[in-house]
Amino acid sequence: MTDQERTEDLAQLLARLKDVYDVNDSEIARRIGVAPATVNAWMHRRRGGGRGVKRESLEALAREFPKFTREEIFRAAGRESPGPLAPDAEARILELWRGLTEEQQRLKEIELRALGEANRTGQ
Repeated sequence: MTDQERTEDLAQLLARLKDVYDVNDSEIARRIGVAPATVNAWMHRRRGGGRGVKRESLEALAREFPKFTREEIFRAAGRESPGPLAPDAEARILELWRGLTEEQQRLKEIELRALGEANRTGQ
């Protein structure tokens, strides 16, 4: 993602969210399950400009404040939003998984955990 694609950072998005929903840092924190100091740090850009924000927190913002899209929130945090799971994708993935050896399954699980962790931490 280029800097040009990201027009507002997380602090700016949160300022706009506070205006739209007439909420303060504490209310945002309560609704998404983080400490008020965490939201305050995001507002004052003390947490890596959004990259250090957990994926779960970004998902919670989208869920609790639906006037802001998931994509918009993730973009402001400098992150790509996780892709949707197509209805037949799970079945296709399981079919592929069943064709792997036990060792291959173990290695793929390690790889998937690492990818998931990278997405959660924004790395």
